[in-house]
Parts: sequence; structure tokens; C-alpha cells
Amino acid sequence: MKAKKIHVNGIVQGVGFRPFIYRIAHKYALKGYVQNLGDAGVEIFVEGKEKNIENFIHTIKTGAPPLAMVENMHIESSPTNNFDAFIIDRSSMKKSGENSIIPPDIAICDDCLSELFDDKNRRYMYPFIVCTNCGPRFSIIEELPYDRKNTMMNDFDMCYLCNEEYTNPVNRRYHAEPICCEDCGPRYELITSDGKKIKGNPIKIAASLIDQGKIVAIKGIGGFHIACDAKNDSIVEELRRRIGREKQPFAIMAKDIETVEKFANIGTEEKKEFLSYRRPIVLLRKKNSFSLPESLAPGLHTIGIMLPYAGVHYLLFHFSHTQVYVMTSANYPDFPMVKDNSKIGEIKNVADYFLMHNRHIANRVDDSVVRFVSGKRAVLRRSRGFVPIPINFPFKYGGLAMGAELMNSFALVKNGRIYPSQYIGNTSKIDVIKVMDETIERFRKLVDLQNFDLIMVDSHPLYNTFRMGYEIGEKMNTDVLKIQHHFAHIASILAESGEKEIIGIAIDGTGYGIDKNIWGGEIIALTSTSIRRITHIDYYPLPGGDLAAYYPLRSLIGILSREYNLDEIDKIVKRACPDAISHLPYREREFRIILKQMERKVNISYASSTGRFLDAIAVLLNIVYRRTYEGEPAMKLESTAIHGVVDLNFEIPYEDSIKVHKMIPQILNSSAPIKNIAYSVHLSIARALAKNAIIHAQEEGIKQIGVSGGVAYNSIIVREMKKIIQKNGLRFISTYDIPRGDNGISSGQAYLGGMYLNGQLRSDEIG
Repeated sequence: MKAKKIHVNGIVQGVGFRPFIYRIAHKYALKGYVQNLGDAGVEIFVEGKEKNIENFIHTIKTGAPPLAMVENMHIESSPTNNFDAFIIDRSSMKKSGENSIIPPDIAICDDCLSELFDDKNRRYMYPFIVCTNCGPRFSIIEELPYDRKNTMMNDFDMCYLCNEEYTNPVNRRYHAEPICCEDCGPRYELITSDGKKIKGNPIKIAASLIDQGKIVAIKGIGGFHIACDAKNDSIVEELRRRIGREKQPFAIMAKDIETVEKFANIGTEEKKEFLSYRRPIVLLRKKNSFSLPESLAPGLHTIGIMLPYAGVHYLLFHFSHTQVYVMTSANYPDFPMVKDNSKIGEIKNVADYFLMHNRHIANRVDDSVVRFVSGKRAVLRRSRGFVPIPINFPFKYGGLAMGAELMNSFALVKNGRIYPSQYIGNTSKIDVIKVMDETIERFRKLVDLQNFDLIMVDSHPLYNTFRMGYEIGEKMNTDVLKIQHHFAHIASILAESGEKEIIGIAIDGTGYGIDKNIWGGEIIALTSTSIRRITHIDYYPLPGGDLAAYYPLRSLIGILSREYNLDEIDKIVKRACPDAISHLPYREREFRIILKQMERKVNISYASSTGRFLDAIAVLLNIVYRRTYEGEPAMKLESTAIHGVVDLNFEIPYEDSIKVHKMIPQILNSSAPIKNIAYSVHLSIARALAKNAIIHAQEEGIKQIGVSGGVAYNSIIVREMKKIIQKNGLRFISTYDIPRGDNGISSGQAYLGGMYLNGQLRSDEIG
């Protein structure tokens, strides 16, 4: 008889791994134990015939449960202990010293869904139905190991029948920590906005209220959503008024994939993502015969849609007449999503009713958002279904990357892995900073990271994350490294791809440049020994600085000033886009003040921003005059351009920088339809950036060119860049798991932090 002790690391807690080990141990007549460890790993001891142990180990490697991910196994010979049987032993707080993590929240599986609507099953119509293959994980855990007592399910004592299933090795719910039923588990209740409880089946009544045109706040897995009938235009507009989202697109939830296909175009890869265990919001192109209200996503060619992923969603649609709900996160713009029952007062003026349950949410988790760009998945918001899955990279240190300001996520670094957090939000708001501070501490416990070797911050000195990073550094006596925004964007591509060098195209709205100007249209070379900005879009003035982000006429005036004098600008604006003036807060008076600012060079910033240039074109073409949410003008310009059919070949010359402003006279002199002008602007920018990147890649012998930044979600620009780059024999890469926008900045910071600690880069090079 032989004996082996095996440590398994990866995603091996919360995925039915111990029951799997139990079953195969019995299959091969082995004795011993399996137990969870305090760092999310698993320890196994087996004794028996040598051949049986070999088969057992082979089965672990090849036949693990579908949600498990075995990353490594440490196997060592051990003395026999003469066990009487094989058991699942109680969890241990000891640690293997390796990397493991719990899985993300998993959409309801087909087996549980079948039981949910089986009137002979004891969990018939029970919204919290789960098994070892599905259900909440990250959102309910407080600390490791992943045992019921360490989750929010600890508040609910298992009934006799649930305990029987939990302890039965052949049951699908064997050691399923969130196991529960109507008799012992969480329950929903329905209350009015003034706190009055509604009697009856809360989910059935809530569905009826939504059908009647009411707005209902629904507590789900990671927080509250606000729901209403997506086909009811007047109630969608009323929700906009109440929640303060004037034009921001609403995410919707459709009953099933067949419903989605009625109003949106779905490709093969998009359908796979829809039906994956992640169940993110997927941005899809509206059909020409779009049958839902335009008010759901006004002025856009795409709409964000998700499928049900929890029992409560399926039950709502079961009882409802409508097949499409608005399902948007329950928060006012830029504030955190509400997750606690005690906080519903924050949104009492938004919802008529509250459908809420009595299970606490440990970790707030927004819905993830993805879009397919040039045939590949691009993650806009990485949260539910993705987090806390890590990203492997080549640097082994302990660190905290604070991310940027908007669309923020932070990242922890440990033992050759980046652990990006869930979506945090707009950290210019103190409420969001408080959430971030709490979330960092929770994440540290889950990753078991006690100390930091380095803290990384965006180099913008006015970001709250900058200040917060330095405060943490002072408290922990840890060095803080400033990292330029666009350098981090490009480094995130290497973090995900595993490449060692890249010519990167960083295109977005704004980032604080090393020269203290506003960057956003940069070509950057990153190798194993250096990082530098090679060239960029030629600077243009931004009168009022950050105000230009909200009133893009300011950007347009600055760009026009590169070609025309102030009298000419006055005439051009009043001829080409006069309504833009009326959308300024002080209208004509403010327009005159802006021109005076330009004349006197007072309160002027200088930008190389791709995003602000696209915003300016959106004004010039009378598409958008005022930004009501992040990225709106450029997104609506793309939605106009997507219908373009003629390439006008606008010329963008290159000298020491990329002169995009030279397109302006060509645009003003064109009599082409607006859709063709918008289309051609996109193509010309893509070509100018790609061609310059190719020149430098060829000069430096670098074989891959990558693109990142918020504009890297633009399907027209990315498609054109990819075509040109590949035509020139170079490899086009981007990120497909790490977000390309600011939600992915922290991963790029983590990569550059590793290079700095490794002696490959100096701090003055990075930021």
C-alpha cells in the first residue's frame, strides 16, 4: 500500500471539487481525506494501491468539475495512516503557500432551472435554488476557506432535508455551501416605498406591478436593480427623470435568447457569451426594425442586453406579461449601487416598490458589460462572473494598483498574479472612495495579502485614488509609484497577452501627461528595458479644460483655432452648428467668453485627445451638443458613422505629430451626407494612427501593435486599424479579458510596477 499527500491550487473551492475528489477516491478504493485550506487551496491524502493512486491523480487532472480550474498539484509521498475510509474533513486554516481563489458568481444551471419549474420538486418556485455547479460565490463570501460559516449563508440554519442533501456524497448539492430551501433559507418580501409590506407571493405581485407600469427595485446577487417594463416608453422616461439619467442607455434583461433575436443582431460568439455562466450585459447592434422604445438607448446603434441569471429573474418573467425589463443598477449617476436593505432609503424616490430578500451581500458586484469589436470580446466593465478570477503575469511581488478615476477598479498583486477588483465606479465621489476602501480590505483578506511591496497610482495629482494611494503607502510604510495613464493602458496589453514588447496606440478622452498636458492620442513603445511616447496627435487648445468634456463646443473651438482666426471661428460655428451655442449654460454670452479666453490664452489646456476630437466632430455635425454621460458624444458619432457607406479619404498629414485638425477644412467643404462624413473621420483617424505605429514598429523590429483606451471599443476605428496592421505583416493585439478603458488601468499599473521592481524601468520613465 502506498500513500500520497496532494496540494491542489486554482479554483478548487466552491465548485464541487471536494465531492468530486470523494467520488473518485471511492471509485479507486482509496482511503484518506480531502479538506479546504485557508488560502482557497485543497489538501488531499490518499492511501491504497499504487496503480489506483496513479489513476486517481490522472482523473483529477483530466476530469475535474466544469467550474473548477486545477492550476497546479504538488504531490509527495507520505507514510500510510491506515484510514478506515475516505472522508471530507473539516476545513483547515493552514495554507499551502500557493495561489488559489474562489470562483465568481455563477448563473443558475440547467439542472436547477429545471427543478425550479418542476411542481414535484421541493424547491419548486424557490428563487434561491442552487447546487455545487451554480449560484452566488464571490458576492456572499467574507473570508476563506469557502465554508458556509464564512459566507452570508451562515445566518440560515439548514433544515433536515437540506442537511441530508449536503451530507450525501451522491447528491448534486453535496457540500454546496449556499444550499437552502423555502423552509430554511432566505426569502423575498415586497414593500412599498414608504415601508408597508405587501401580502401574498412577493415575486408574482412584483411581476404584476411591473406589467402595470410600476418601477420596482429588486435585490439580486450583487446588489439592487431598478426594473420596469422596457416596452413602456412613458415609464422608461419616468425612470430617467427619477434616477437622474437624462440620456444614458439603460441595460435591459430579456426573457430568453429568442426574445433578444427579435430586436437585436446576435453573432455566434455573442450568443456564446450570452449563454455563458458569466451572463454579462452584451452590447448588441439594434435591428433596423427595432421594436423597443428609442428612449432605452437614445441615439445609439447598440443596446445592452442580458439574460436572466438567478432564480428570481426567471420567476419574474414566468409571472409577467412583458418579456423585456429595464434592469439597471440601483444608484444615482456616479454613486455606488445600493446593496443593503438598510440603505434602500437612498433610492426611495426612484422605486414604487422594493422586492428584497433577507440574505446579506458581502461584496457589491455590478453586472459585467462586454462588446464584440472586430469579432473579439472586449470587456467594458469587469465585475460579476469575472471577479475574482486573476490574470497570470511574470512578476512576483505583493502590490496594490489603485487604478484611475472613472470606471475605476483597483488590483492586488501576489505571486505572479493580478487580481482585478470588481467595478468600483467614479472615485471623484467620496461615497465611492469609501466603498473602494472597504473593498480593498475585503479583497486583501480573500487573497491573503498582508503587506505591499509597492503601491501604484495614476500620475494625475488631483485624483482621489492618487491621494488615497499615498495615504495607504504612508500608513503601511510602502513606496508609491506614479504611473502615466496611457503607459498603463498599453502595459495592460502585455499583462494579458504575455508579449514582451509592443508598439501601443493609446486612444481615449483624457489622461494626465508627463508634460502636464492632456494626452489621449498616443503612440507608445514599451519594451523590456524602456517605455516612451514616440508621437501623438498634435496638441490643440481646450478652453476651460475639463469643461470641454461636458460642453464639446469648447473642444471644437479649440480645434478650429488651429486653422482659423477667432472671427472665422465665430462665423463657422454660427453657420455649421448654431444650436451648439444655445446648449452652453450661458448661451451666447458664454460663447463670447470662450472666444475671449482663446484670444487672451486664459484657462486653456492643451490636448492630444482622440476622444475630445471625436466629441468636437459630433458637435460640428450637429449630433450632440452636451455630454450627459461618459463617452456620449463619441459614441453617438460612431452610431451615425456606422451607417456610412462612402469613404471620403480625409487627409491627415504627419510631420512631428499627427495633424488631425487638418481634417476640419475638408469636413467643412464637404457636401456629403453626415453619415459618410462621420464614417470617413473614423477611417482617417484609424489610418493615421495605424500607419505611424507601423513605421515605428518596423524601425524598432517589433512585431506586434496593440490598441487600448476607451476609444478602442469603437468598432470602425479598431476594424480599420486591424486591417492595415495585418496587411503590413504585423500582429494586431488588444485586451479581451482586461477592460480596454479605465476599468483596466490597474492591471497595466501592476505590470509596470513589476518592471520597476525588477529594475527594468526607472520611476522617472513611468510617470
